[in-house]
Amino acid sequence: MINTGKLAGRTIFITGASRGIGKAIALKAAQDGANIVVAAKTAEPHPKLPGTIFTAAAEIEAAGGKALPCVVDVRDENAVRTAVKNAVEKFGGIDILVNNASAISLTPTEQTDMKRYDLMHNINTRGTFLVSKECIPYLKNSNHAHILNISPPLNMSAHWFSNHVAYTMAKYGMSMCVLGMAEEFKKDNVAVNALWPRTAIYTAAMEMLTGKESNQFSRKPEIMSDAAYAILCKEPKNCTGNFLIDDEVLQAAGITDMKQYACIPENADKLMPDFFLDVAPEKLVEFAAEGSHAASLKKAAAPAGKIEGLFQKIESLLSDEIVKKTGAVFEFNVKGEEAGLWFADLKNGIGKVGKGKSPVAADATLTMDSKHFFDMFSGKLKPASAFMTGKLKISGDLQKAMKLEKLMGGLKSKL
Repeated sequence: MINTGKLAGRTIFITGASRGIGKAIALKAAQDGANIVVAAKTAEPHPKLPGTIFTAAAEIEAAGGKALPCVVDVRDENAVRTAVKNAVEKFGGIDILVNNASAISLTPTEQTDMKRYDLMHNINTRGTFLVSKECIPYLKNSNHAHILNISPPLNMSAHWFSNHVAYTMAKYGMSMCVLGMAEEFKKDNVAVNALWPRTAIYTAAMEMLTGKESNQFSRKPEIMSDAAYAILCKEPKNCTGNFLIDDEVLQAAGITDMKQYACIPENADKLMPDFFLDVAPEKLVEFAAEGSHAASLKKAAAPAGKIEGLFQKIESLLSDEIVKKTGAVFEFNVKGEEAGLWFADLKNGIGKVGKGKSPVAADATLTMDSKHFFDMFSGKLKPASAFMTGKLKISGDLQKAMKLEKLMGGLKSKL
């Protein structure tokens, strides 16, 4: 997407702009000479995620824009109001708002604690509503007013609710803001739209959640920033109330080569579809398997006896150090050809592994088909990727379940 200069001098308020998609949108607009309000929480470096509001602001100015870094937690009404006020004082108004800040937790109902539920709803739904509410008086004064929410189409298929209803409700809250506000502010010539990716987008947060291998089945953030740019350059009265998909926006703008956006161009036709689109859940799993581990893994089912051998190998590797690092008891409900119940006590003594129900209460139960189970322990399938794509079901303590990844790393070279 070639920059046209249409956003030169426009002031764009972007939540969550210190990294990922938010920063990519900021940098794209900065190339036109736009003013960018970097509204995000990260003032000090995060231990696992790169970028702060200040490093993002420096990149924006290097790209040709002007930047105002603001420490903003979108749950904090006073912080939002102060940032909006400072933006208007510095740049004279606000033309565009991008509601990008979001929280995610892909947990089923019984495993979703209310603290996490409240976090998602307060950031995604309430935060989007609050920031929009505070910006709208200034958007009404602009001759190029846009609100763009990074949120999905309102797809009512039950499977998008069944595995993570709390997250779905919180994310759909952002989309309902689009539905309502587009109509409410049509008379004021304020465009309100949603933009969502066709495929997984590779960001630092995505890498932390699913591992570095997730870039194999993902697109770059630039596909979202190019699509956002195309939308935000449109006349508001001609583009409002839409739920838009990134590649469809670009195709309509004359860009037909989507391969350029794939992190791994060779896998451009093997990308994992994002949530909430008209894709059957089994197709989502199929794409994730191909994209993250190449097509050869589609036929890599575990031969008979491998699961029992795997647990024997785990038992042979047990040590005080592994127990100390893990500190949890797991049950494994293996389905498919090698169905059975197994346990691993990595909390007590030097640890214990066995077949059947755990003699002590399990902190987490992992359910998985045997053909994927061996791949996960042998390093071919990331636990987070398996969880996100439905191959792995977890009940109990999700954080303790994810500690198994260290044990799997030790097994990888021995299987």
